[in-house]
Amino acid sequence: MWDPALYQRYGDERTRPFTDLLGRVRSDDPQLVVDLGCGPGDQTATLLRRWPAARVVGVDSSPEMIDAAQAHAVPGRLAFVHADARDWQPDDPVDVLVSNATLQWVPDHLDLLPELARLLAPDGWLAFQVPGNFEAPSHTELTALRESPRWRDQLSSGAARAAAAHEPAAYLDALVRLGLTPDVWETTYLHLLRGEDAVLEWTRGTALRPVFAVLDGAAREEFVADYAARLRAAYPRHEFGTLLPFRRIFAVAHRDSGRNPAGTARVP
Repeated sequence: MWDPALYQRYGDERTRPFTDLLGRVRSDDPQLVVDLGCGPGDQTATLLRRWPAARVVGVDSSPEMIDAAQAHAVPGRLAFVHADARDWQPDDPVDVLVSNATLQWVPDHLDLLPELARLLAPDGWLAFQVPGNFEAPSHTELTALRESPRWRDQLSSGAARAAAAHEPAAYLDALVRLGLTPDVWETTYLHLLRGEDAVLEWTRGTALRPVFAVLDGAAREEFVADYAARLRAAYPRHEFGTLLPFRRIFAVAHRDSGRNPAGTARVP
C-alpha cells in the first residue's frame, strides 16, 4: 500500500528527476501523453502545461495513489486510470510515454520494453527513469537487517519484494534492438535532507514499504529502530542537514517515423 502524503514529503527532490527526464523529450505537438506510474498525479499535471493541446493519461497500480491523483483530473484533458503497467493498453497510439521511478518495481522490466515500444505512435517518444542506488547503504543495510537472524524468519518472501534496476548500457542495448534511437545517461543527485532521521523518513515512502506490509505494532517499531541506527552511522547528520547521494538512470528513446522495426507496430 502506497501512502501519497508520505511519498510527497520530499516532493521537490522526487520531482527534479521527472523534470530532467522530460527535458530530453523533443515532441512538439503530441496528441496523447501517458504517465505510466503516475503516483499522486502532481507531476502528471505539469504535462498539461508542457503540451497544452495534448490529452494526458496517468496510470498507476496503487488505488491510494489514483484516489489522490483524481484531485488533478481535468475533464477531457487529464484522466487517471487504475491499472498495472504490465497490462494497461491505450485506446490510441501514444506520442509520449513517460515512466518516472516506476519500472524498478516491475520484475524483469527489460522484458516489458518491447511492449511499451509497441504502444508508440510513429515519431513517438519513450522516456523512463529508475533509481540506480541499490548498492547504497540505504538499501544494503536494509537487506542485511532483513536477512539477519532476528528478522529473517518474519521477513521472508513477503518483505523481499525489493526494487531493482539495470546498468545504463543494458537499457541502451535493449532500446537499440527495438529500433529506437536512445539517449541514456545517469546522474547522482546530492540531496540535502532536513530533520531527524531524514534518510529513514525518505525510505518510509519507498524502500520500507515491503517491510511495512509484513510487520506492524511493536515488531515494526523495533525493526525501524534498528534500521534507523544503521542509517545514522551511514549518513551522519551535520549542522547543515543530512547528505543523501542518490544515483538515477535515465533513458529517452525516439521512434523515427520513417522506420518500422519488427516488434514495434502501431497499435491497431
